Amino acid sequence: MAIEPPVGFLSGATNALDWFLTAVYGTAMNWLSELLGVRMLGYPYMQRAYLAAVCIAVIGPLVGTFLVHREMSMIGDTLAHTAFAGVAVGLFVNTTLSLALPPLLTALVVAVVAALLVEVLVEYADAYTDMSLAIVLTGGFALGSVLISATGGDIAVGIDAYLFGTLATVSTGSVGLLLAMTGLVTGVVVLAYRPLLYVTFDETAARAARVDVPLFNRLLVVLTAFVVVSAIQIMGVILVAAMLVVPVATATGARSFKRSLVFGVLAAEVAVVAGVSLSYVYGLAAGGSVVLAAIAVYVLVLIGRRVRSNVGGAGLGWRRRLGTMRSTNSARSAEPDGGREDE
Repeated sequence: MAIEPPVGFLSGATNALDWFLTAVYGTAMNWLSELLGVRMLGYPYMQRAYLAAVCIAVIGPLVGTFLVHREMSMIGDTLAHTAFAGVAVGLFVNTTLSLALPPLLTALVVAVVAALLVEVLVEYADAYTDMSLAIVLTGGFALGSVLISATGGDIAVGIDAYLFGTLATVSTGSVGLLLAMTGLVTGVVVLAYRPLLYVTFDETAARAARVDVPLFNRLLVVLTAFVVVSAIQIMGVILVAAMLVVPVATATGARSFKRSLVFGVLAAEVAVVAGVSLSYVYGLAAGGSVVLAAIAVYVLVLIGRRVRSNVGGAGLGWRRRLGTMRSTNSARSAEPDGGREDE
């Protein structure tokens, strides 16, 4: 039996994606648009934007929860700036060599290399984590700016969409990439959940238990690179790291790590749906709208916790006072009339 060439496989995958977006997802969104009377839900590019945003809201907190608990929140910002360099590399090569290299592909390659470089600097160069992050971040952004200036600014227009994010650039291919990344990242986290959790909370004990700590450290930063590059078109380089941190902060206080994962994803979903909707209605930047919505959700949850804590504290205080009054009354009723009991 002849093996189908990769080109045929890619063509089949593209056709399957088009069918899903049109016949399944598109039909459902069109029905929802008519039901709610919201016209924007029926526009194909908005349907793609919502689907892409929902995917980002899943993989962002899924990886970000591990990063936040390991005090590595800034690695998202670092890899976002190196992904910017990767986009610049792709646009530079396309301009100078007249190629059609996808900028997201070069961004992914550069971001993964940068993620591994951070681990190498920490593990072998005895550099502190924040120091290695600063080196890679500034180096990546410097490379991107040099490539932009080397073309006389010709690629600056093309790179603006990646800097700030936009709904208009969410193509079918971008949605396909995000769906694939969501499946990949979610699958890897599910399979490697226990060792990742072990390394996150007690790296010394994990080493003693013969867990390959360097391997899972590298796996985590590579997954972060995947998330950053996947989200860059909607969120933009400047704001992409927020989806790794803000929803996780919203879920802080959950009773277990698994619950914090679930609550972080739910908070992110609310934020992306609200942010994308506001971006369309008011003509705002998509990435900024999503981040502000995520911060608003965080503030509301924080206020809710504070109010609940105050109400609970007041209730506890009244219960304690009532208990004290009951104890006092009981003691008084036990006292004999006319003096001490031994008289």
